[in-house]
Amino acid sequence: MTADALEPLSFPIDAAGWERFSDERPRARLAAVQDVDARLKDGVALSAIERLELWNDADIALAEALSEANLLSEAHPDPTVRATAESHVQVMEALSSARLLDRDLWRVFADAAADGLDDEAARLLAHVLRDFRRGGVDLEDATRERVRILTERDTELSLTFSRNIREGRREVKVAPEGLAGLPQDFIDSHPVGDDGLVTLTTEYTDLMPVREYASARTTRDALTSAYNELAWPENHQVLAELLEVRAERARLLGFSDWADYETETRMIGSGAAIPEFLARLDAASAEAAAAEFVRLQERLRREVPDAETVTIADFWYLLSGLKHEDYDVDPQLVRSYLPFDRVLPGVLDVTGRLLDLEYVPIAESTWHADVRSYDVMRGEVRLGRIHLDLHPRDGKFNHAACFPLAPGIRDRSLPEAVLLCNFSRGLLEHDEVVTFFHEFGHLVHDILAGRQRWARFSGVATEWDFVEAPSQLLEEWAWDADVLRSFTANAAGEPIPAELVAKMRTADAFGRALEVRRQLGHSNVSYHLHVDRPADLQAATEGWYARTSPVQPLPGLHPYAGFGHLTGYGACYYTYQWSLVIARDLLSGFGAGLMDPESAERYRREILEPGGSRDARDLVAAFLGRDYSFEAYREWLTPRA
Repeated sequence: MTADALEPLSFPIDAAGWERFSDERPRARLAAVQDVDARLKDGVALSAIERLELWNDADIALAEALSEANLLSEAHPDPTVRATAESHVQVMEALSSARLLDRDLWRVFADAAADGLDDEAARLLAHVLRDFRRGGVDLEDATRERVRILTERDTELSLTFSRNIREGRREVKVAPEGLAGLPQDFIDSHPVGDDGLVTLTTEYTDLMPVREYASARTTRDALTSAYNELAWPENHQVLAELLEVRAERARLLGFSDWADYETETRMIGSGAAIPEFLARLDAASAEAAAAEFVRLQERLRREVPDAETVTIADFWYLLSGLKHEDYDVDPQLVRSYLPFDRVLPGVLDVTGRLLDLEYVPIAESTWHADVRSYDVMRGEVRLGRIHLDLHPRDGKFNHAACFPLAPGIRDRSLPEAVLLCNFSRGLLEHDEVVTFFHEFGHLVHDILAGRQRWARFSGVATEWDFVEAPSQLLEEWAWDADVLRSFTANAAGEPIPAELVAKMRTADAFGRALEVRRQLGHSNVSYHLHVDRPADLQAATEGWYARTSPVQPLPGLHPYAGFGHLTGYGACYYTYQWSLVIARDLLSGFGAGLMDPESAERYRREILEPGGSRDARDLVAAFLGRDYSFEAYREWLTPRA
């Protein structure tokens, strides 16, 4: 069967259908996995390749069930469907961990002779055996059972943590004059209520404009404070227990701490290497950040003469003001060229031309009327299907991310993936356009890498500290004047001027080191919460943020309760900067221009299409012709004047 003959998913058309879809499909896949496991245990005479092929069948079933359930738990508008899907995530995660504790299954592969396997199959066998070891299969019985309990509890707590954030929307009320400085279209869409006040929410469509434009410091403080209290106090005890569960699990599995456990399978190699890498970032950014901070402090004191502290609620407002005043970049002028209805087709057009793809709109039922679906085509061949769910609503995932939906398996299943974002339906900030390109980078990576033989290597299944690099690289296209000119237009139909884009690029360099310090704060919180496990989460978190950056946290708040990356990324938030080091170097491979077809074809072939079938270092070396280095990142961080 050819790729274009593979059928995509078909979704229900009514509420009853969605209830069945969210319940019956994972149950069927659970049964399929159990059947595979029985056949493996009974198949004494199976060859190594036959054992791997059966394991692959189970991997496919698990990936299908988990991807669908994860998506529905985060995006479906019906809370009953979300709850059903979340319960199946927990069941399937428990099954996955239980399989890795099954000694009979382990022996199936421990006894498999690798003779005759090709390189990719041998790599899969090595990964499977490593997974069994990391699952705890070789521990004595009581310890093995304890690991099983801890693993399942980790899943339960992580799901609860994410659900509390998703449902933790907050509101603040401000006087109408508190909207001073905000764009007129924002003010028009926030009418004064019967109580004489304006309601603002912690949704990105309110939060981001307020942080950047609100000249009333009290408004910025109020909404930023509310955002930093998402899911508190609900998530306080959830996180406290999750940290203890992970620490005990890591210890029982023979690791010094959770960071050491997580990094064994990543490029960085060890937990101890995380603070070493963060120290390198600290040294590279400290001097430039200090100089930038002086300018922020001076700018704040023009409005608040007695201000002693620049807080995170001031950060984006002051940056925006300085970029306007010192670099002649008016963010409201920039956004006038970025209506959502032009940005969406623009992202599709640019990535289509770059990667030799066409996105054909599909009129199919999905989980919400906002969702736009497209077949991803190259010529007459359908490579996959994507779904874009791009606007906020109650109960929906409230950040921006790519969710796999169906694993791409050569000649078996068509890859599908979903973007869940929270963009305005009107004018976008340029930062939102950058985010759109970033998340779309994950999306095309998942589709283009979806022609693998083995589910384990399909899509964005690379080392977790490399997975952001292709997306961070694609952000660069959102800063290119020719790219932006191809789809932007203001109300008069005029594209964004190249001169303005040049100013934007110059202005973007200002504040870059301080932004790295902010990311260092997140990385330190992520790492130290898991490794140190402080008794006072609030004080410790506030302390790490305060020590990392001269831009201070708002005091007395609980941002750790809404730090969604603490579940999936665990102790390893460092990966965003690790990937960025690589992404800045990958950009050198486009020396002939961002839309150069030869560079783009080589990038697709060497970086995107292999998925996880090769180690990330080998992918990068194949594209660059050398190992990656830190120098491109260093130059980007501290550009010459």
